[in-house]
This record gives sequence, structure tokens and C-alpha cells, in this order.
Amino acid sequence: MTAIEVTDLQKSYGGTRAVDGVSFTVAAGETFGILGHNGAGKTTTVECLIGLRRADSGTISVLGLDPVRSRRALARRIGAQLQESELPARMRVAEAMRLFSAFYDEPDDWRALLDRWSLAPIRNKAFADLSGGQKQRLQLALALVGRPGLVVLDELTTGLDPVARRETWALLGDLKAAGTTVVLVSHFMDEAEELCDRVAVFGHGRIVALGTPRELIAETGAASLEDAYLALAGETR
Repeated sequence: MTAIEVTDLQKSYGGTRAVDGVSFTVAAGETFGILGHNGAGKTTTVECLIGLRRADSGTISVLGLDPVRSRRALARRIGAQLQESELPARMRVAEAMRLFSAFYDEPDDWRALLDRWSLAPIRNKAFADLSGGQKQRLQLALALVGRPGLVVLDELTTGLDPVARRETWALLGDLKAAGTTVVLVSHFMDEAEELCDRVAVFGHGRIVALGTPRELIAETGAASLEDAYLALAGETR
């Protein structure tokens, strides 16, 4: 079963073509990585997937829905943790979790999520007073509170210390075991190599390579996905 189908996606800003003919599919239950340098078209593609931007042309189907025409229906079935997400400065952690859980018909237990993401000790802390890592964990918990069938994670472990990063990887393994489809946007190649079933390497608005981490490593004769990415994206260390 296909969770996401994108065909010939095009999006421009003024005279700049941000996304130029992107096509890919994501299978239900797959963890799909989107890799690329800043300005490669990753964020625009993801924003089109979840209905935050309208594509100039091309077609998108997410869980069988058009993300623009059926945005409200889709919002109830997906979760998203975006890099630039913000909450009201004085909103407390527990208040945010309780509020977001009210948006869904059958939400997860938000109190249990506080424990799972090590947020219970700071449940009464205001968003503005959280550290970068704490904000990241809260955004992840908010993305999962609706028991989404598909979750989009943009720079998942930015701001997390090494222990928290590994714990987050383990929790993503739990999501995969539960059959959740994950779209993971990342700059961390070790993270993508560890977590992703397949990855798409973006460059200048196009997909320049797509396959499993092992396939891309073999294709380039690299020792790791990071080395393969550098070769495929035409970048240097």
C-alpha cells in the first residue's frame, strides 16, 4: 500500500525554481529519508506534502488525500514536527499536550507521552523557558499525540544530546514496529543510515538519487552514507 505519491512536483518563488519535477512514492510503514543541503528543495517539498504550501503543478496524494483540498481531514491523520515550529511563550508543557490531544478523536495518552519523552519533570515549565533540546522533545511529543498514521519529522534530533538522540532513535523504532509511516528530513547521515528504509537525495530542486542506504553506498563505492551523499550531491567535506 502507498502512503505518499508525488508526481512531477513543481514550485517556484519568483524566478527561483525551488522544486523542479520531483516524483517519488513512500510505502505504508516505511521510514523515508529526505536529504540535501540548505536550499535543495527539501522543506518546500515537505510543506507541500502536509498542505502548508500549494504546488504550482504536479500531483500529491498523502494517505489517499489531496493535502490542499483535504487539509483538515489530513491534519487529523498525520503528525508533523517542523524545524521552525513555535508555541505561545507562556504556554506550559502540559497545557500544550492537553490542547493538542483535544484536536483528535482518539488521541494517545498525553500524560504517558510526557513520561516517554522525559517531559514530565518540566510539565509546568513555560515554552519560552525551555532549552533547545526540551523544545525539540515537546514538538516530537505533540506530533505523536494524535496517533498519526504518518508523521513528518524535520531535523529530528537537532539540539538533542547524544543520549537523548539515541533514545529518540529507539522510539522511532517503536513507531516503525507499530506500522507508522515516517518522513524524516535530516542533515545527519548516520541518523538516516540507521533509521531509513530508503532515502532521496535532493539537489537544486531535484532528486539526484533515490534508494536504500546500502544501495547508494554500493552505487558510489563509499564507506558510509555520508560519503555516498557527498559524492551524489557533489559536495565536499
